[in-house]
Amino acid sequence: MSVLDIFKDNESKSNGAKSSVYDLEINSLQGKPINFSEYKGKHILFVNVASKCGFTPQYQQLQKLHEIYKDRLIIIGVPCNQFGNQEPGSAFEIQEFCEVNYGVDFLITEKIDVKGNTQHPLYKWLTNKEFNGIKSSTVKWNFQKYLVDPNGNLVDYYYSTTKPLSKKITKHL
Repeated sequence: MSVLDIFKDNESKSNGAKSSVYDLEINSLQGKPINFSEYKGKHILFVNVASKCGFTPQYQQLQKLHEIYKDRLIIIGVPCNQFGNQEPGSAFEIQEFCEVNYGVDFLITEKIDVKGNTQHPLYKWLTNKEFNGIKSSTVKWNFQKYLVDPNGNLVDYYYSTTKPLSKKITKHL
């Protein structure tokens, strides 16, 4: 069953059942499938990232958050070029930028769209109460964060101005 089939199934259910983040698919920056179910039992922090944004220095705090909480938190950077064309690079350029400038070794996905008609199914789940069962939101800019609990439930989302090491996020870890 494809991710879109999961969404269609849930749209047609009248009991309000939600889909699971563990049912979704996305590839790594290197093109390898990422299986979110491997992260059951850990929090997941999804962050739409960009290399040429005023919030790009948050990579440093994301890396620190990754190092501090690596036993119970998975950080997944999701490159997106929808906000001011601030992530124009290729997969290789994105990876090189993250490693060289910020020492990033947490997971980075392929570049996707996080809003609009071509919104990736992951962000359909993250931003739509019908699928995540918690709340709806819109992605306003780069470095917006979505926290999922160890059972795959959306905890909350945080705008770009919320720093990765903020107590708003760490209190859940």
